[in-house]
Amino acid sequence: MNVLSLFDGMSCGREAFIDARIKVHKYYASEIKEDAIKVTQHNHPDTIQLGSVTEINGNSLGNIDILIGGSPCQNLSVAMCKEHRKGLDGDKSSLFYEYYRILKEAKPKYFLLENVGGMDKKDRDVITQLLGVEPININSKLVSAQLRNRLYWTNIPSVTRPKNENVKLNDILIDGWSDREKSRCLLESDSRPLTTPLKMFHRYYSTGFTTLIFRSQEHYVECVKHYNRHFKGMSAKEIDYIKDNVDCRVYNGTRYLYQEELEKLQTIPVGYTSILDRNSAAGLLGDGWTMKVISHILRGIK
Repeated sequence: MNVLSLFDGMSCGREAFIDARIKVHKYYASEIKEDAIKVTQHNHPDTIQLGSVTEINGNSLGNIDILIGGSPCQNLSVAMCKEHRKGLDGDKSSLFYEYYRILKEAKPKYFLLENVGGMDKKDRDVITQLLGVEPININSKLVSAQLRNRLYWTNIPSVTRPKNENVKLNDILIDGWSDREKSRCLLESDSRPLTTPLKMFHRYYSTGFTTLIFRSQEHYVECVKHYNRHFKGMSAKEIDYIKDNVDCRVYNGTRYLYQEELEKLQTIPVGYTSILDRNSAAGLLGDGWTMKVISHILRGIK
């Protein structure tokens, strides 16, 4: 099978073909991030890199059996602030139209497009109308210890949601303990973690906008009690103003997810991103696909 992967990232799609036991003859990848290309070529040196999607002519590649890709979601996600949420007119998310152009040029037998579940209905309807298929909503929590709500548009037949494998966050931890059943969705911003334990806990406990691991359940309870006693209801700035007058050593030992744990959340092989440091890998993993979801979809190919 000849594959054209747009916005390829670190080739989670290639891993999905392997997992689905579908033989790939040629794998063309469109990607511009250097770290992503490095990881791809380290794991799959036969990948044919094509550069930016804006420079690809879908008529020039010969027979393409399937087009896959997850066009940028930054302007689509309702999690973004309003000034950046410009939908398909945004500078990043408008690249969907490059996917659509190449789909029309390459005329593959199959196609698969992924994007965020939380987008405005008007943008979802535009994509649906152009691609001619309704999306299926699949949350990665069914096959992973991660919450990741995504839409998938595809003409691969008979695609259903995968069975729930009941993977818990504590199941994939190398050490420590979490009070949550699932991690929150990995994001590119995981490449820029906070470094002060108190700030880490404040963001985790007051907003939920991160995943934090504790030494034990008892450690978590101690952190909660201390926070509620000294900092409850305060903003980060207010906490920063008084923190030097409070013994905050209780938060020591809290941590973010290790690189191997991040890989497990995206269900790619452990060590896949080992040529990068943890934070660089976190950025790519946050942009990537949950491999087992893609593999499940690909299994519908006859």
